[in-house]
Amino acid sequence: MTSAPLTSAPEIISSLLDLTAWTVFDVDPEGRILAGNDESGSMQLVEITPDGSRTQLTALPSRCSGRYVPGTRGVVVQHDNGGDEQMQLSLLEITPGAAPAGAGDLTPLVHDPAYKHDLADVSAGSVVFLTNRRDGVDFDVVVHDLATGTQTTLYDGGGYLVDAVASHDRRSVAITVLSSRPRSTQILVAGTGTAAGPAAVTGTVTAADEHAHHTHVSWTAGDDALVMASDHEREHAAVVRVRSGADTAGGAGGTTWETLVEAADHDLEVVLSPDGSAMVVGHHQDGVTTLAVHEPDGTHRSDVTLPDTGVPTVVWAPDSSRFAVHLTTSGDPGSIHLVDATTGTATTLVDGRAQIPDGLPVALPTVHRVPTPDGEQIPCFVYRPATTDTPVAGASVVLVHGGPEGEATRLFSPVIQALAGAGFTVLVPNVRGSAGYGKRWVSLDDVDKRLDSVADLAALRAWLPDLGLDPERSALWGGSYGGYMVLAGTTMQPDLWAAGVDIVGMSSLVTFLENTSEYRRAAREREYGSLEHHRDLLVAASPITYLDQLRAPLFVIHGANDPRVPLSEAEQIAAALADRGIRHELRVYHDEGHGLAKRANRKDAYPAAIAFLTEILGR
Repeated sequence: MTSAPLTSAPEIISSLLDLTAWTVFDVDPEGRILAGNDESGSMQLVEITPDGSRTQLTALPSRCSGRYVPGTRGVVVQHDNGGDEQMQLSLLEITPGAAPAGAGDLTPLVHDPAYKHDLADVSAGSVVFLTNRRDGVDFDVVVHDLATGTQTTLYDGGGYLVDAVASHDRRSVAITVLSSRPRSTQILVAGTGTAAGPAAVTGTVTAADEHAHHTHVSWTAGDDALVMASDHEREHAAVVRVRSGADTAGGAGGTTWETLVEAADHDLEVVLSPDGSAMVVGHHQDGVTTLAVHEPDGTHRSDVTLPDTGVPTVVWAPDSSRFAVHLTTSGDPGSIHLVDATTGTATTLVDGRAQIPDGLPVALPTVHRVPTPDGEQIPCFVYRPATTDTPVAGASVVLVHGGPEGEATRLFSPVIQALAGAGFTVLVPNVRGSAGYGKRWVSLDDVDKRLDSVADLAALRAWLPDLGLDPERSALWGGSYGGYMVLAGTTMQPDLWAAGVDIVGMSSLVTFLENTSEYRRAAREREYGSLEHHRDLLVAASPITYLDQLRAPLFVIHGANDPRVPLSEAEQIAAALADRGIRHELRVYHDEGHGLAKRANRKDAYPAAIAFLTEILGR
């Protein structure tokens, strides 16, 4: 029997925040899926069998992730302490009937709480991880032998490493490192070298100073080339095969690029199968991605049939016969499907839609382009409330994503749904500087263009009457870079915004760069500008510079263990608001880092923030 609709805003918000989130980490040869869900309150490991049965594997105090150890019933677990992102690696042996493993039930593998150890690759005999333990700043690539415990450093060239994937013969790793230019990466290969002969990829694969973004790097079957998604010499990312010539000793000048799959007007993503016999290609357009299976030469094999279009994550099974897809859509908090790699047919193992109460309203977005005074068009998703019979009818919240090189996608967000459930119209823009719309758009906020992105907020506010909304009753909401945008909008455009919710945002780009974790500073300076060369620009782009203009009430949320945006950023904005007598609330969570990973904290913070906005913007 269908339940009655939920009409109370607190009731709707509570139901949304109680929904379980899922993700997928790995698949084993028997088709078992190593997944994660936060039913217990934070993201923990869960194993799903092909028949859909589930077993919770961990019960750690903080969120975790993991990978299977091939040929065993072991799992390498990656975990931190209270959101501090100082990842540690441990082993878990899956035992039938055992209770979920707590911290004391794991076998330490790589532990030193002073440093990061990011899991990159796992084989039957070894684990590859990225660590800054040499000096706390620069990252190395290390291989840990599971039998002997011996550790071998394959790369110690420094920099901020994003990923490393081992070749099939385990002699080399392909490393993705952030380069010095914004929204750019460089691909390197390090190790003992392959036995593939003169065609083997070695050394520097892509140029250090190129403005290009390379992702999803994998080795071809013979370890003689790399497959990746890249916008090398193009506006949108394509699927390419990259090979370095032996006559240049791996130098970038001898690199050859072969386009396997491309699209003229949108970005592509790729996940190559373990044996190189197939690849899943994603076509990413306006915040959603459709999937297809292709042959290794790029020839189309089959489309992937999923229940809806949204944001998928793909993980291949070891034998390349199938792959798992975690899919979240505007109306689905997260489902898990197992897909046949030949036909593209999907079997649903977890249906995230089934947990949504019948009476819970779900807002679905419409897609828009918002004009700016300088002739640009801001992509924007608009979520309308299910009912207009609320105190905040006609009011709106502009929710800005983090990054800044991030992207707002059309996935299920409990926060967006909660705001819509409370009666707000929610605008979710991809302001200039956002990913997902080509190289030009993502570059429009670099360094001295930072305030051009902030100006997009004013354009969004000016567009509100086109939606029938009251521009005098609009607030900003955002986390991380989105939190910075909340503070920038309310200080630099004081007449435009009635209130703001700042979650782990930067109040000063100067103090943020001075106090962020040392290993992150150079990576962030490439986007915002450096303390040494661009201090005046950083001051000019800092919200705290314009505090004398601030009038809007602010609700501020921060994790005490945040390694990215230090708690001091929230504390100094709250102190300044207190000194000026401006209404505000600061909530600090001492078991959280960069955002709220625990349901109990989300259920404390978000309803209070929505109530704060409802009181201020209610008619």
